[in-house]
Amino acid sequence: MQTLRPAYFQTRARVEDYFDRSATHVWEQLTSDAPVSGVRATVRAGRDQMRAMMLAQLPDDLSGARILDAGCGTGAMAVELADRGADVLAIDISPSLIEIAEKRRPTRVAGSLMFRSGDMLDPKFGAFDYVMAMDSMIYYGADDIGSILSEIAPRLRGSFVFTLPPRTRMLMAMWRIGKLFPRANRSPVMVPHTSEGIANAARLAKADGTLHEIGVVNSGFYHSTALAFRSRGQA
Repeated sequence: MQTLRPAYFQTRARVEDYFDRSATHVWEQLTSDAPVSGVRATVRAGRDQMRAMMLAQLPDDLSGARILDAGCGTGAMAVELADRGADVLAIDISPSLIEIAEKRRPTRVAGSLMFRSGDMLDPKFGAFDYVMAMDSMIYYGADDIGSILSEIAPRLRGSFVFTLPPRTRMLMAMWRIGKLFPRANRSPVMVPHTSEGIANAARLAKADGTLHEIGVVNSGFYHSTALAFRSRGQA
């Protein structure tokens, strides 16, 4: 991971601390069938829509495919991928979320779905046919995302499907407020992006592939853009 800047590791550490210290219970509820507030219900619905949009980019039959679920959270995406026949490695920076994911793993996919706590870019995890990253890169700047794509590209045989916050007026205002009033106990600040900005960052980082926007989901307080990076050999 030699191309990554210090900012990447600083953000990663803050994300790990936040989810292990403050947000584990919130995410456990949000990703379950438990009742949640109206605001969180819109986020849950938006995430369900986005997960379906991302999964639609992959073949229905994934038998023989090796897939990395990068930032798997409590494992919803990973289970659906395994149900399609894939061999899934699901990684999250938060050990607490991995514990929840392991408890929720259905016995029917126990042999094809492995959960691990760690960095999604660790080269020891090997190569993949597809990489999925739903809302796990939303706290990183464009330069860091370009470096992430550059790190993944040599080990990617197909597509890397991921999400980012769109650069809207509302999200930019929230981002500026978060930057102006930092607090030790607040969640990491989401960084809004444009698809063009990410494509440019990927070029500057010499990520060997092509990038295109898939679609946008807007559901109450959930706003997210799905993109796909395709390795050059498969573009």
